[in-house]
Amino acid sequence: MTHEKKKSELSKCACAVIVAGSLAVIGLAVASAALMASARECNIYAAFGARPYIVSYSQFSPFVYLVVANAIAASLEAIAVFLIAWKKGEDKIGRKVMPLIGAAVPALLYSSTGAAFAAGADMSYCSAYGGGMRVSICSSDAGRAFCGQVHLAVNLSLGAAAAVTFVQLVKSLALSKASSGDGSDSDSDSDFCGHGCHSKH
Repeated sequence: MTHEKKKSELSKCACAVIVAGSLAVIGLAVASAALMASARECNIYAAFGARPYIVSYSQFSPFVYLVVANAIAASLEAIAVFLIAWKKGEDKIGRKVMPLIGAAVPALLYSSTGAAFAAGADMSYCSAYGGGMRVSICSSDAGRAFCGQVHLAVNLSLGAAAAVTFVQLVKSLALSKASSGDGSDSDSDSDFCGHGCHSKH
């Protein structure tokens, strides 16, 4: 009796951590996508008097991918929170969907963050003036503001990726505890949360 009660309390704590971590993933991913999407129409002035160059995140395909991937990841994670917190593992469709979400969200966040990091390391353009030399976007004051915004968006995306890794770790530990405790083969965190939060032993 005492063992079952302790296991139920542990399950509730794990559920709370999973939901809180998932909400953090959503917040960071949305913030990253919104910040990157607002990095546009920045006028870059070259030091040698060339015409201003208008730079936008949309000129870099990895940045566009980051916006799309983070938006999709946030949407999928929101669905996961709904299935965990409200459905309590009672939805059969949810039990099939959760493993797919668990695989898709980290893949989207890590792939988009890695691509954006690589692109953000060397942002430049070829100027028609000065013999066609390449000019660093981050060399001017306006350009530094653009680069700072881009780098912040990438760092937020990295934070979302780290948060989703933490959530996946907690899910794995919680499922292993639940499976070892009752001998069942639970294969989704919605199953685990439903069992833990509604155990009436």
